[in-house]
Amino acid sequence: MAYATPIPIKKAIEHIRKKHYVLPSIQREFVWDTDQIEKLFDSLMRDYPISTFLFWKVEKHKIKDFQFYEFLKSYHELDGKHNKKADIGWDEDVTAILDGQQRMTSMYLGLTGSYSKKLPYYSKNSRHGYPEKKLYLNLLRKSKNIEFEFDFKFLTKEEAAILTPDQFWFKVGEILEFIGPETVMEFLMTHGLTDSSKYEPEKGKFALRTLTNLFNVIHQKGTISYYLEEGEELDKVLQIFIRINSGGTKLSYSDLLLSIATAQWNEKDAREVIHEFVDDINKIGDGFDFNKDFILKACLVLCDFPDIKFKVDNFTKQNMEEIEKNWDKISNAIRSSVELVAKYGYYRENLLASNAIIPIAYFVYKNALSDKILHSGSLESDRKSIMEWLARVLLKGTFGGTPDGIYPVMRNLINQNPGGFPLPEIIEHYRGKRKSISFSSDDIESILEIQYGTKRSYSALSLLYSSLNFSFKYHQDHIHPKSFFNKRKLGTLGITDEKKKDEFIARFNKLANLQLLQATTNVEKKDKPFEEWINQNFKTEAEKSSYLSANHIGVETSLKLEDFLEFYDKRRADFKSKLMALLNVKAGEEIEILDSEDDDQ
Repeated sequence: MAYATPIPIKKAIEHIRKKHYVLPSIQREFVWDTDQIEKLFDSLMRDYPISTFLFWKVEKHKIKDFQFYEFLKSYHELDGKHNKKADIGWDEDVTAILDGQQRMTSMYLGLTGSYSKKLPYYSKNSRHGYPEKKLYLNLLRKSKNIEFEFDFKFLTKEEAAILTPDQFWFKVGEILEFIGPETVMEFLMTHGLTDSSKYEPEKGKFALRTLTNLFNVIHQKGTISYYLEEGEELDKVLQIFIRINSGGTKLSYSDLLLSIATAQWNEKDAREVIHEFVDDINKIGDGFDFNKDFILKACLVLCDFPDIKFKVDNFTKQNMEEIEKNWDKISNAIRSSVELVAKYGYYRENLLASNAIIPIAYFVYKNALSDKILHSGSLESDRKSIMEWLARVLLKGTFGGTPDGIYPVMRNLINQNPGGFPLPEIIEHYRGKRKSISFSSDDIESILEIQYGTKRSYSALSLLYSSLNFSFKYHQDHIHPKSFFNKRKLGTLGITDEKKKDEFIARFNKLANLQLLQATTNVEKKDKPFEEWINQNFKTEAEKSSYLSANHIGVETSLKLEDFLEFYDKRRADFKSKLMALLNVKAGEEIEILDSEDDDQ
């Protein structure tokens, strides 16, 4: 990036008119008000610095890949706030303005266009409520505003025509037609501003100095100081853009990518559609925390683009057209996948990695399952395989770090194994690799130490309670209520040994004292002693035995709180054997990492 020779404003205006200067789609729309434009022109006249611009030279062979916009010439608050797409050829390079759009647009609008905003008391749709105003400069006196020296104002044609001894309004845009300093004097003489019989001599001198200064600012001074970025690496350009915009409202990388998508969709407004979709899926079930990054990544994956990394080169016009064309199917697959995991009890507090939904959505998308994945009896085994896969990857932290390498592998495995969700093939593919979802004895021990309320606890319980009817809502529940596990309460129950109290307190919050209980039942259970609750809710031995069996509790196990340590150890051992069987772990087996390479390929 090099600092280039400054150019006059007149030269910049010519470039804009010829569409040599354009706006990239990453730029936000014009937001300055008239007072900001007036202040900018006052700063120019006072030779105040207006900051350096950043230009990006886009070579002609790159132009076709991205959408550019024209500068806004005339702003109309009702129906003229948006920049038009630039119709530019591919026969010559263009310059995109990366930093300085508001300033450059303000100069272009002030010199060539107009500004129309709604007057008070007029209805929003009244055409008379938006008078066209152009920028004028009073040549006879300084501004009455103490913050300004020069009296710039946006006025209607009628307002500008009102002449007084202190007021002669010069339309600023006319300065572009001036050829040289002599044109300044010709204008003053033509309009009688040098006639001492009409105006005081001092006013004539002020007019000469003011108009000459304006001519010099627009035509002669190198006012536009800029850096020129000539690199073709678009990611570098975006990083520069993010850095220079970090002082104001911060833009994320995905904000910029979404801006590019918005610019290149033809029939839909990508920004509006994606933001609305994110809001919708975050309301599913008990709520989620998906964001636009998740949606953009999912689009890249589901459309089978070879490179799914989060970079601007993957958001070309061709790719964006493919995403827009398939948006309805993409969004339906994502929504159904979110509804599926919500049905099985996941939400923002226990879905450790939101991106884990993407492979599920890919399976739904490629098999055109949509909402069938939620209800079809023929897909029950797929639902169970998906939920086991999800629990495995969340427990193993598979999607921690940068998971971009996982998606192509999952796509290949899904495509190579039609007919069902390929859980066995996934497990086998990753066996012995860093992203393995196989488990060792040590992994099982780690799972058994998981605490209540952590994000991993639900995934562990979902494996152990996979046969529940998930048409109902379930809560994580302490079997022996939490409220009893403090030293005072334990003491009142006859447990006086301090070491034993510590052991009770150390264990009560771990997996072996947790269950998944229907939400309504959990509310009713509250803090009742477990044995008392069992006896109240299950009147027959058959009912009690059925409940205990479903919750991995031996029929002969004591349910009294004072026997909690025995209860805990037995249930922990039961959990261990069930997890080892479910996850196919042999006693003493360890997982050997066969390679240290990036195994996500």
